[in-house]
Amino acid sequence: MARKWLAAVRTPVGACSAVLLVLVCALAVLAPILWGEAAEITDTNAIKQGPSAAHLLGTDSLGRDLFLRVVVATRLSVSLALASTAIGLVAGVILGLAPSVLPRRAARLVTAAVDIAVAFPALLLALFLAVIFGVGVKGAVLAIGLAGAPAFARLTQTLAASVSGRDFVAAAKVAGVGRIRLMTRHILPNIGEPLVVNATIGAGAALLAFAGLSFLGIGVQAPEYDWGRLLGEGLDRIYTNPAAALAPGIAVVVIGLAFNLFGETAAAVIGIRVPRTRVRERPPPAPARTASGEDELLVAENLEVAFPGITPVRGVSFTIAPGEAVGIVGESGSGKSLTALAVSNLIEAPGVVRAGRLDFLGVPLLSARPGELRTLLGPSLSMVFQDPMTSFNPAQRIGRQLAEVAVAHQGLSRRAAMDRAVDRLRAVHVGEPERRARQYPHEFSGGMRQRAMIGMGLMARPRLVVADEPTTALDVRVQREVLRLLSRIRADGAAVLLISHDISVVKKTCSRLLVMYAGRVVEDLPVTATPRHPYTRALLATVPDLDTDLDQPLATIPGRPPGPHEVPPGCAFAPRCAFAAERCVREDPTLAPTAPGHLVACWNPEPPHE
Repeated sequence: MARKWLAAVRTPVGACSAVLLVLVCALAVLAPILWGEAAEITDTNAIKQGPSAAHLLGTDSLGRDLFLRVVVATRLSVSLALASTAIGLVAGVILGLAPSVLPRRAARLVTAAVDIAVAFPALLLALFLAVIFGVGVKGAVLAIGLAGAPAFARLTQTLAASVSGRDFVAAAKVAGVGRIRLMTRHILPNIGEPLVVNATIGAGAALLAFAGLSFLGIGVQAPEYDWGRLLGEGLDRIYTNPAAALAPGIAVVVIGLAFNLFGETAAAVIGIRVPRTRVRERPPPAPARTASGEDELLVAENLEVAFPGITPVRGVSFTIAPGEAVGIVGESGSGKSLTALAVSNLIEAPGVVRAGRLDFLGVPLLSARPGELRTLLGPSLSMVFQDPMTSFNPAQRIGRQLAEVAVAHQGLSRRAAMDRAVDRLRAVHVGEPERRARQYPHEFSGGMRQRAMIGMGLMARPRLVVADEPTTALDVRVQREVLRLLSRIRADGAAVLLISHDISVVKKTCSRLLVMYAGRVVEDLPVTATPRHPYTRALLATVPDLDTDLDQPLATIPGRPPGPHEVPPGCAFAPRCAFAAERCVREDPTLAPTAPGHLVACWNPEPPHE
C-alpha cells in the first residue's frame, strides 16, 4: 500500500493533491493556535485600511487583520464542510442500499422519495432545510448534509445494481449470507472508489454551500466566522479593497480543488476497506431432513423459469441420486444455467420459478421458508460459477472469502475457518496455500481461480455441487485438472451437476446426460448409451476427434436455436432436423422411455445402432 501511495504522489495530480492537502491540514491545525488571538485584536486606528506591509489584506471595520482571519477560518470552514459531507454520504449510502433490504413496497417508497429529492437543486434544497432546522452552524450542517444525500443515494443505487448481478454476489447468497451482511461485505466494498471520488467532490460543493449560507447570514453566526461570513463582510468594500472579498473566495476555490484532487488520488490507491467484525461462535446448523427415497437427492418435475413475456425453461424434469454425476449439455440459450440457478434458489424477481415438484434432500424448495432454505442449501449445496474472475469478490482476499462459508454454516471462529480455507486450497492442489490464501483474486491464474472456486464449494462438505461451465476459457491441461477434481469430489460422496456446451467434456466426467434444447430436456440417457435424438447426435458430430478428416469442413448444425420468445408450436428442433415430419411441426413430443434409463423426446428417433 505504501508503494502505491508513493507511486501516486509522483504523478502530477498526486503531487498537487499532496501539497494542497498538507497545506490545508497544517493551516487547519496550526493557524488557530498560532494566530487565533492575533486575529481577534481590534485596532481603532487601523479601521478599514487597505493592504499594507503590516496588514497584507487590510483590516475590517474593527481594525482586525483580514489575512489572519482568513487563515484562521480554515479550521472551521473545512471541518464544517467535512461534517456535512459525512452526513450526506452516510445518509445517501443508507438510502441507496435500503431498497435492497426493505420489503418491496417500502423499497419503492424510498426510491420514489430519492427520485423526487434529486429533481431539486441541492443548494435550493439546502436553503429550504436551513429554514426548517434554524439559523446557525448545526442547522446549516444538517441542511447541507441532507441536501447532498439524494445524489449519493442515486449513485449508490446505480453502483449497487451493477454489482448485484455479479457471480460473487450469487455465490454469497448460495453460502447463506444475509441481506445486510451481503451489502456491507460484498457490495459496499466494490462500490467504494466511486463513492470516495464523489464524496471529495461533494466536500468541495459543501464548502461552497456553507460559504453561501454564511454569506446570506444563515450559517455561521458572530462571533464565529468562516470564509463565507468574511466574504459577506468584504463585499461591501469590493471597490475600495477588493482583496477583502477576493481572499475568502480564492480560499474556497483552492480548498475545493484540493478535495477533488485528493479524491482522485485516493481512489486510485485505496477503496473502502471492510471493517473487521467479531464473529460469535454458533452451533452448527441442524441436519437437513432426509430425502423421501434413498435414491433421490434432487428431484425436479415439470420445472419452469418464467420472466415477463417469456418462459426460457419449460417443463424440465430430472432426478439426481446421492453420489451421482449428471451432465447438462446444449447450445447457448438452451436454459442450462437458468435450470441450475432455479435449483440453487438464485432466480430473483421478476423471474418466477414453478414446478410440480422441486425437492432437495426431501425439502420442497418452492414452499420452504427463507431461513430453512439458508440452513439447507448453505452447507449442502455448492455452486461453481462459469467465470471465477467475476465469481470472487475482487475486494477481499481469497482465504477470507472461503472462510466466510465455514463461519456462516459451521460456527467456526475466524481463525479456525481460515485454517480450513487453507486446507481446502491444498485439497484442490493450489500450491503454497498459506501464502495464496492471503492474495486477491487478480493474483491468481485462471485455472487456479477455478480450483479455488471449487475449494470454496467444498468448505461446508456439500451433498451436491452444481458446476456451471467450470472449464470454459481454460486450456486443455487445466480443463483436465478441473475435471479430475470434480471426479474426486464425486468419489468423496458428493453428487455433481455439471453444465457445459461441450458434450465430450461431460462424457468424461458424468454417468448420465441431459440434453437441453430451447428450454426443454430432449434426451436423458446414460453416457454409455447410443444417442437417439437427432439433436444429440448432431452435437456429437460437431466434436472433432483423431479420426476427423482434416480435408473436410468441420460438421455444424444448420440454422440457429429459437429464442425464448419464438419457440414454435411443435418440436423446437424441427426447423433444423433432417428427419422432421408433419407431426413434428404440429405437436411437441414428450420424454418417453426407449430403453431402461433412456428417455427421448422425439417423434422419429434414430435407430439405436447406426
